[in-house]
Amino acid sequence: MSDIDQFLPQKPGPSLVVQLGILAVLTVGAIGMGWLSGGYLKGESTPVEQAAPEAPKAHAAKEEAPAEHGPASEAAGTLVQLPAITANLAAPDTMWIRLEVSLVLDAPQSADLAERVHQDLLAYVRTLRIHQVQGASAFRHLKTDLDERAAIRSDGHVKEVLIRTLLFE
Repeated sequence: MSDIDQFLPQKPGPSLVVQLGILAVLTVGAIGMGWLSGGYLKGESTPVEQAAPEAPKAHAAKEEAPAEHGPASEAAGTLVQLPAITANLAAPDTMWIRLEVSLVLDAPQSADLAERVHQDLLAYVRTLRIHQVQGASAFRHLKTDLDERAAIRSDGHVKEVLIRTLLFE
């Protein structure tokens, strides 16, 4: 060891108070971000929560509905089952998809509207690639795309597309 090394003052690290202060600031920041994220995510789920209180009304209205509307009539809308969509994917073209969906309409509509939505969904499914439907988030994107396309094609009469069956072969 040389004489110079013995006489150089060693730099002290940050004090314990400064370290605890930084830790407290980071902890408060993390809690705040978690709280904001939770509020944002809860705000996205409010449409589902708003639909839940209407369920007893829908059940009561369904029981009071005349027989001519049939079992597909609900107070919140009309449920229309579409024929199964069977098509091959865009890539790989050897893979087939079978999709059975139902539409939730705001009011009873003509059969022509359901047929137009069915044809549009069929055309959309034929453009899908396998990587677009793999995984849970991809399924969620697919459902969102189907909802948007149906709403656009029906001029806003379709409130939701319910996926009943989704098979790949």
